[in-house]
Amino acid sequence: MTCDAPAPTPASAPSPTPSKPVWRSYGTKRRSTRTVRVRVSAALVAVTALAVLLVPPLVQLDQQAVDLAAKLLPPSWAHPFGTDDVGRDLLLRCVYGLRVSLLVGLAAALTATVIGTAVGATAGALGGWVDRTVMRVVDTLASVPHLLLGIFIVAMFRPGVWPVVISVALTHWLSTARIVRAEVLSLRSRPYIDAAVSGGASRWRVTVRHLLPAVLPQAGLAAVLMVPHAMWHESALSFLGLGLPTHTASLGTLIQSARSSLLAGQWWPTLFPGLFIIVPTLAIAGLAGAWRERINPRRRSELML
Repeated sequence: MTCDAPAPTPASAPSPTPSKPVWRSYGTKRRSTRTVRVRVSAALVAVTALAVLLVPPLVQLDQQAVDLAAKLLPPSWAHPFGTDDVGRDLLLRCVYGLRVSLLVGLAAALTATVIGTAVGATAGALGGWVDRTVMRVVDTLASVPHLLLGIFIVAMFRPGVWPVVISVALTHWLSTARIVRAEVLSLRSRPYIDAAVSGGASRWRVTVRHLLPAVLPQAGLAAVLMVPHAMWHESALSFLGLGLPTHTASLGTLIQSARSSLLAGQWWPTLFPGLFIIVPTLAIAGLAGAWRERINPRRRSELML
């Protein structure tokens, strides 16, 4: 009787090393990119704030002083941004212009946010015919281009800072009203709102105590995103000659006065005021985008501008 020899066991193949999940590496890269973006944006915003707050008091120069002997000098150590067509230092003029543009942007954004929050919360809380009427008015005003409506409003006043603030605020509250109304409508179906109504709370009390505090993060985000938008509109109105007076240092008036210099080959009177508009806009938008990702992580790819 022969017994079969046990079959030789094949050499065990080396177990494959587990591959690293691709989605984890992509997520890590995305988080790293987002962190770098937030840090760069925060640094740019800090530099902008320091320049606006510290440069005018520390630099004892008159930004309106005319020196025709130093007309249209290119960038140098004495004038890092060069000079304009009447010999004024462009660095100092840009800082003053950014100061005015930020003032207009902050004031207009705050005013528009207050108006939009009040209108949106009222429409969402009352509902019915009030909601329908308010939203039809909002849709009608939103169908008109912002810049065209802003020109019509600012043309009724003399050139100055506050007419521009009023014009920008009255044309930019519409998006905030829509956002706040949508948030209020979604909050009205929450259980704690039903409990408050069942407990005898009035509609006014529910709106003030429960709905408004819940929509404040979205309203604050809309206000932050509105600041660069208001700066762009102020610069556009000033460029068209309908915003601030021509002798006032505004980024729009600086670019408008530099058109003839650009045609003659002097690029610095146009480049640096333009950068003072673009860089703060990107920095504020970067911080606002990170804020939106934190309060609403499901819509990270969207940015309200």
